Amino acid sequence: MSKKDKEKAVNAMAAGRVAIGVGAYLAPNLAGRLFGLDPDGNPQSSYLGRLFGARDVALGAGAIRSPQKNKDAWVAAGMACDVADVGAGALAGIRGTLPPSAAAMVTGTAAFFALANAWLLQQ
Repeated sequence: MSKKDKEKAVNAMAAGRVAIGVGAYLAPNLAGRLFGLDPDGNPQSSYLGRLFGARDVALGAGAIRSPQKNKDAWVAAGMACDVADVGAGALAGIRGTLPPSAAAMVTGTAAFFALANAWLLQQ
């Protein structure tokens, strides 16, 4: 993969992260429902959704706005958060604090982004 193609891929992944983050921040209950969560049963979840959203906007914007030589650091930071999200989703599924379908959705999504970012770092 050429450096230019890698930069485009990093920017596309980062734009996706920003879009997900903006959605989670602006409409945390809807975003939660899309991932199989129950925001009506846990009114505090909108606060947590906004924390997640702000984090993803910051990580994505940092990757997009940084010069080429710093993009890998932003990708690695995002990947570290994604790996932590995989762990959190798996634990929530194992402990039963999330329904199995929601645990699978959040864990699978985080794993996809973690693996995609790991692949990008190898390019």
